[in-house]
Amino acid sequence: MHSFVYSIPLLVGLWFVITPTTPLALTGIGHGTDKATILGLLGYSPDATDPDEAEAAVALVRAGRRLKLHDGPEIAFDTARDIDLRGDIIPSVHPNEMRLALHDRSGAEIFAQVYYSVGGGFIASARQLTAPAKDDMIKDPHRTPLTFGSAAELLAICGREKLSIDEAILRNEDAIRPRAETLAGLDRIWKAMSDCIDRGLRTTGVLPGGLGVRRRAPGLYAKLVEAPLANEREQLFDWLNVYAMAVNEENAAGGRVVTAPTNGAAGIIPAVIRHYCDADGSPHTDHIRRFLATAAGIGMLYKQRASISGAEMGCQGEVGVACSMAAAGLAAVWGGSPAEIEHAAEIGMEHNLGLTCDPVGGLVQIPCIERNAIGAVKAVNAARLALRASESHKVSLDQVIETMRQTGLDMSRKYKETSEGGLAVNVVEC
Repeated sequence: MHSFVYSIPLLVGLWFVITPTTPLALTGIGHGTDKATILGLLGYSPDATDPDEAEAAVALVRAGRRLKLHDGPEIAFDTARDIDLRGDIIPSVHPNEMRLALHDRSGAEIFAQVYYSVGGGFIASARQLTAPAKDDMIKDPHRTPLTFGSAAELLAICGREKLSIDEAILRNEDAIRPRAETLAGLDRIWKAMSDCIDRGLRTTGVLPGGLGVRRRAPGLYAKLVEAPLANEREQLFDWLNVYAMAVNEENAAGGRVVTAPTNGAAGIIPAVIRHYCDADGSPHTDHIRRFLATAAGIGMLYKQRASISGAEMGCQGEVGVACSMAAAGLAAVWGGSPAEIEHAAEIGMEHNLGLTCDPVGGLVQIPCIERNAIGAVKAVNAARLALRASESHKVSLDQVIETMRQTGLDMSRKYKETSEGGLAVNVVEC
């Protein structure tokens, strides 16, 4: 949004018309697309915005039908008129297209830009998606010393350079910024994840949107604290469930979460890390950094070779990828070799293939909140299976990523974040 605002011809227009396409429009209200659009035009940044302040800012724009552009003029802005959520436009470049147009007093369009939301908070232009320039930001803005485009290449690098996966990832990050800055960034990410869990564990009430879904994490947490279970297996499931649900209930309420790799799948990685921390007692900061860097390396492969967008891949591209990333991270901190980590990531995705994205009412609540809990449990099991395997596995991570990509392409649009099929049409919204 900031780049669009800076591109506007100075003081020549009176209002915007913003047109998100299918599925952004069909699930726009439930996903908060309308609010995010307003906040972006106002100049808010997601990593530095207080959720309560953001709600107040959006309410002010809606009530006054005026919007002061970030570092720009105030314009007329009627959300009912100017955010077009008809959902009847199907783009050809990427399903998540948003067109922002500026109109003059007569209603004539005088300036427009088109952007694509490609998953995980990444934004691209049509040129970046169709004909990227060399070293384009959407691909890779820096020349990294250990370039890889597949899991096989990553494993070969680790073997040749005698590096762990997380160290290989950090070596590449060193080409972008000093190591200390990268590590501090990882620490901030974990703090944001951990804080989100804590907020979700203590915040009660009904989630917004009209489904009447009550927050369950605080009640489950209270029961676990009051009557801790002696059975290790039950503890594993219950704590993973409550941590993952805490995060995704915060997400459903518009709280601050970390895209990991998306908001809809944001609970899996934090839940698995917090469970690891609980089991370890006092994990060293380096362990959490290793987990996150390893998970990031696996996430890069999905983004490069397929997609992490639910609008392209269905939920296999969100919860499935998060499960794969978390399994890899956990295998890493449990002492797994690069090959065992790759195996864990493969298992994490293999058993999420074909997972549909069919949120009831377009809200990231049913089935999304419970699905993150299930995904966290799957991730731990995938890591355990990989580390206890007695022979090499038959399916590689590269093969399962390609399978996910093909499955996503074959999947009906109804099951890719449009709320036009599956649970979204079979569950009564009441």
